[in-house]
Amino acid sequence: MKLQTIYISFPSRDKRGKFVASHFAGYLNESVLDVGCFEATIRDIIGQSSYVGVDIAGKPDITLNLEKIERLPFEDNSFKTVLCIDVLEHLDNFHVIFEELKRVSSGSIIVSLPNCWRDARRPISRGKGQFAHYGLPLHIPLHRHKWFFNITEAKDFIIGKAKELDLQITDMFITEKPGKTIIRWLRMLRYPGNRYHNRYSATLWTVLKKNNL
Repeated sequence: MKLQTIYISFPSRDKRGKFVASHFAGYLNESVLDVGCFEATIRDIIGQSSYVGVDIAGKPDITLNLEKIERLPFEDNSFKTVLCIDVLEHLDNFHVIFEELKRVSSGSIIVSLPNCWRDARRPISRGKGQFAHYGLPLHIPLHRHKWFFNITEAKDFIIGKAKELDLQITDMFITEKPGKTIIRWLRMLRYPGNRYHNRYSATLWTVLKKNNL
């Protein structure tokens, strides 16, 4: 599956939330569940009446520790669209929550997964520096990652789970930090195909749809 690339960066969760609200606007006009909503930027944009956000911190409508549950506190098919944006990589129970996204959706599931290799590549090769969400701080950080994967692995996981759970992939694309076109071309020549994406692409985005509805 060849992936389209959108060149954009998200220096803050607020900017990422605005991208989601704009890019996926057609999916957000009915009931929406935002799993791992944090500050609930999307609620501020689309309004409270059709939105429910859950998270352990920030400004959720329902405070919920996703790692401590086996089941989201909603009935089957409760929400037309379920969002889970850069959340699953923070959870030990990644696979359980992924299946729960399907259960509580009556229509579409929108998931994004980060390319953990991109941020780690440079400090590892240099033998110095730090990268977000990993490492060993004095106190356990709230948003540390529990999984370390690249774009290829993320794509293969989504495709495999879609087949396993009878979901249809209706859209899949990558976001990448904007940069000079000539440098991008040179990198693509040196690292063709998946090698390039695993080194430089930031996030894999997917829209899945339930086939039985």
